[in-house]
Amino acid sequence: MTVGPAEHGPTQKAATRGSHKLDSKHVVVPIRRLNRAFASTRAVLATVGPDQLDAPTPCASWDVHALINHFIDSARWAGAALGVGDQAVDADADAAEQDFLARYDESIALTLAAFEAEGALEKTVQLPFGEFTGVALMGMATTDQFTHGWDLARAIGHHTDLDPELADELLAQARETIVDGYRGRDGVALFGPMVEAPPDACPADRLAAFLGRSI
Repeated sequence: MTVGPAEHGPTQKAATRGSHKLDSKHVVVPIRRLNRAFASTRAVLATVGPDQLDAPTPCASWDVHALINHFIDSARWAGAALGVGDQAVDADADAAEQDFLARYDESIALTLAAFEAEGALEKTVQLPFGEFTGVALMGMATTDQFTHGWDLARAIGHHTDLDPELADELLAQARETIVDGYRGRDGVALFGPMVEAPPDACPADRLAAFLGRSI
């Protein structure tokens, strides 16, 4: 999944193909899921070494360095889209060249505070690829953060059996909300074409395959 600041996400023209709007009624994601997605990805991020930053990732457009910058920025972007607090994303900042774990912790804290603010989940948010409630936006952020944690794990040789219960929940949600109009080329569309997962694939691998990752 590719959401976040404009420089990282799909163009408006590509992303509005097919359905212009995910069905917000089916994207009821409690805040605990977002917490768990952040925790899962943070645990993988904590194992990244400096010699791994140039490694390729399942996202063809990004190496590990660029992937880390993306999901740290997109975490804060999700909160900024709600218009709550100081969530500005510095497009010139390079988190992967700094203490990226501390930068991620900062983004996590700001984003959780934004979604927990009074009335945040009932807000209507206009994004380049559609109009969403705060609840739906939180669901998108949860899947985005968890899946990029899978991308990172795959890139650095970490196991990919990440939070099986959460992965099953996100896969069930994705099957209800993701339509073909949101699929396309890497770096352009929100998701790649669906891939068939092996029968013995773990839940996180099945989710990644559904979102277009090669397993």
